Formats: sequence, structure tokens, C-alpha cells
Amino acid sequence: MGESSIPFKNLHSREYTGHKKKVHSVAWNCTGMKLASGSVDQTARVWHIEPHGHGKVKDIELRGHADSVDQLCWDPKHADLIATASGDKTVRLWDARSGKCSQQAELSGENINITYKPDGTHIAVGNRDDELTILDVRKFKPIHRRKFGYEVNEIAWNMTGEMFFLTTGNGTVEVLTYPSLRPLDTVVAHTAGCYCIAIDPMGRYFAVGSADSLVSLWDISEMLCVRTFTKLEWPVRTISFSHTGDYIASASEDLFIDISNVHTGRTVHQIPCRAAMNSVEWNPKYNLLAYAGDDKNKYQADEGVFRIYGFENA
Repeated sequence: MGESSIPFKNLHSREYTGHKKKVHSVAWNCTGMKLASGSVDQTARVWHIEPHGHGKVKDIELRGHADSVDQLCWDPKHADLIATASGDKTVRLWDARSGKCSQQAELSGENINITYKPDGTHIAVGNRDDELTILDVRKFKPIHRRKFGYEVNEIAWNMTGEMFFLTTGNGTVEVLTYPSLRPLDTVVAHTAGCYCIAIDPMGRYFAVGSADSLVSLWDISEMLCVRTFTKLEWPVRTISFSHTGDYIASASEDLFIDISNVHTGRTVHQIPCRAAMNSVEWNPKYNLLAYAGDDKNKYQADEGVFRIYGFENA
């Protein structure tokens, strides 16, 4: 995957099928060798991916949820532990080798967002009722619950785990200290609701995607906006930084995924897609981008596929 002046040209996507309904979430494990997908079909799947696209793809089904698996995330320190958040009000921890559920927590609402603290000790979960729950991973019990009086969307810790970010329907990003969850800052980021957030793996920036169709890039130490990315025309649903922090991918209901250079703000590539995208995520080691959306097949049924862009023609 040598970087050239146009690093994403002449690469192609591979399609992965297995789910019966649309895929809501894709996420890579810490080694970049496994990808998990969560679907409306109430299952998650774990796929072993060869970074250069060779070899047979094996997948394991994680079965047990009674509603849509809306978001999932891997333990940042353990390549085979994965957490899933579902509309069935539970959060589950799975062993990706066996496909078995090792822990389960019953929470108060329909879960839509989940993220691990970078040291792997805590999990944060957001639900449809704008309630945040923090789970201790070892005991798998809630240690903190807080209900907010405004719409809370995607959530994230910074790289050191000392700051916690909430994107809100008010166009702000609320920054809290961790673990106290005391207000530290309110970043007035957009003129419409903020839907998604990504943290630069180098720890310099965070990026926010908004209903106003813009992606804003913020200096994490100064809390100042560095630049905005303006290529999308629909509300931004999902964003992700590449492993070096040099590129950002963003997607919406536009029929392409935009890849822009973080430092110049310029688009370097666009990946065409056939439907609105729900999830984009870069591999933590390679320039491979997984993405999933509202694809339909020719019978107008949900397709249940995801794709990975970045393979060289073998």
C-alpha cells in the first residue's frame, strides 16, 4: 500500500455478503485483521480479512440479540473481544474466536451508540432516550448513568481517556472531563445537529459530521476549528480518520464516499456507492476503508452487504 501522489486511484472494492438485512455498523479490530459487521438482522458477524485481499474469507456469526445490532466496537487492547449495542436494550461482549457471548448487561433503553475507552477499561453506551451509561468492562456493570435534556448522538473519548465528547442535536459538541463527567467546554460546531464524531489516531484533532452536510476539523488542544470539508450535500452520517491521520472519509445520502486530505482540506478520491451510507471505518494499519449502507437488491429487499475499498488488482 505505498503512498503515491494520488493514493486511492486504481484500487477497488470487495463485497462481503452474509447478513440477511442491511448492515448498520462496521468496525476493525486493533490488529486490522478482523472486521465486524452489525445488522438489522439481529446478528453481528466477524470476518477475517487478509490486508492484500487474498485468501478465503471466513466469518463467524454472533447470535443472541433480539433486535437490530446498531453499533459495535472492538476492545482496543484485545484483538478478539467485541462489544455490541442493540435495540433490545442489551449490550453484549463476545469472544470473536468462538462466537460466544461472554457478558451481557441489561440497560434501560434502545442502544444506538457504543464506544470503548482507549485503555479498554470502560465502555460508553448511548440510547434513543439520550441517556449515557458507562460500563466497567471487568464486572460488566453500569458505574455511571446520566440522562441529558437534549439529543445526544455519537460519543467518543480522546486518546488519553481524560476527555469525553458528546455530539448533540443543538449543533454543539459537549466536552466533559473523565471520569467525573463534569462539563469542560461546549464547542459550537455547526448550525444544525451534530451526528457523528471521529478522533484522529495521532491525537491532534477531532472531526464532527453534521446535518448541515459539513464536516468540521478541530484542534483538540485549542478547541478551535481548523477547517471544514464541504463536498457532501446531505446530512453527514459517518466519518473516520485513516490510520496515519492524513485522510478523512465521510459519507451521507450522497452516492459517493468522500476521502479528503486532512491537512489541505482537498478531496483526493471519491468512492461511488449505490445508497445512503451508515458506517465508514478505516483499518488501523492499512489504507483499507470498510463501508456499509442502505443497499437494496433488484427485488428491492435490503442487501445485507458491506464493502472494503483499497485492494490493489491482484
